[in-house]
Amino acid sequence: MHTELPVILGAGLILIGIFYLGFLSLKIKFPSVILYILLGILLADYLSENEILHVASEIGIVLLFFLLGLEFSVSRLGRIAKRAWPSGLLDLVLSFGVSMMIAIGFGMGLFTAFLVGGVAYATSSSITAKLLDDKSRMANTETEYILAILIFEDLIAPIIVAILIGVGSGGSFAANDLLILLGKIIGLAAAAIIIGKLVFKRFDALWEKVEDEDFKIALLVGLALAYGGLALFLGLSEVLGAFLAGMMLAEISNIHRVEQTVIPIRDLMLPTFFVYFGTSIELGNGIPMPLLLITLLVWSIVAKVLVGVIGGRWFGLSKKVSLRAGLSLCARGEFSVVIASVAAGAVKVMAGIYIVAAAFLGMVLFEQAPRIANKLYGKQKPKKKDLKVPGS
Repeated sequence: MHTELPVILGAGLILIGIFYLGFLSLKIKFPSVILYILLGILLADYLSENEILHVASEIGIVLLFFLLGLEFSVSRLGRIAKRAWPSGLLDLVLSFGVSMMIAIGFGMGLFTAFLVGGVAYATSSSITAKLLDDKSRMANTETEYILAILIFEDLIAPIIVAILIGVGSGGSFAANDLLILLGKIIGLAAAAIIIGKLVFKRFDALWEKVEDEDFKIALLVGLALAYGGLALFLGLSEVLGAFLAGMMLAEISNIHRVEQTVIPIRDLMLPTFFVYFGTSIELGNGIPMPLLLITLLVWSIVAKVLVGVIGGRWFGLSKKVSLRAGLSLCARGEFSVVIASVAAGAVKVMAGIYIVAAAFLGMVLFEQAPRIANKLYGKQKPKKKDLKVPGS
């Protein structure tokens, strides 16, 4: 006789599984995101209806984008856009636009092709940042360019998600609908800037008065969820609303303390999002659209290498450093998962397999990037110094 597991028991087992996989990822030096997705795929029959997992996953992804928004004050957005926009637009055309055209070439409709382009677009910020740190490449010449591209993608991806949510599955890109949707996005962003300038101008003083950390957590998580919920109410994406909620607080001086308050909650909840996404991928009927999958994987690598080789030169990098940057941008991760979660059926399964494969290939290319660049352009020899012998 089959007995259904209590929801809370399932939630506890999920957290224990997340702990083990996180520990395992550190040991084998493999992205934990991929392991979480694989856990969801393996346990899909048991977890797909788990209410706590679903709610926790929503909170986790909202807090991820809220913390991302905290990094982007209006002035910083302006500085980044001024320097990185040519390379960022090249990335958008190659990684998003051409991928979308490939999907259309395989017979997909405009909405589905737009979704596929979104999945193939953004480099994984979490995987790339972790690899930069793990491989001691934070001080490398190409790192500033890599981070600039990640920031540009972090700004565009929430808009792509918002358009996908707004149009809805099976919808069409009618001109009026798209204009209304963009109007909602602009209005929500403008409201966030105004609220940030007027309401949260004295946030520092309020923060100092509140001594209980529990109250601070309630306030910050409440802000993220409320503005994310407002975005959903307007027919947009909760991740865009959460990102804008973070922007509201980006100008305050105690931003580091705000981040430290939210980060533990995000770190607890975010892995559940990737597990929950894994539960939505059904592999019972094999790999759907294998030719499209392979084509997208190949092109997604070529596109990012071109973004590095061409865009890096525009940014002022040498040929060798530009190639190293391009090879380091190939991993896909959290944004692709967010966008793929909008899909359904075979497209969702194909997107899930693509994300796992692209993340793994991206990790390998990141590891080999210095070696490949040295092989093509030669290893830089240390400069010889003329040493004078005392008395000569």
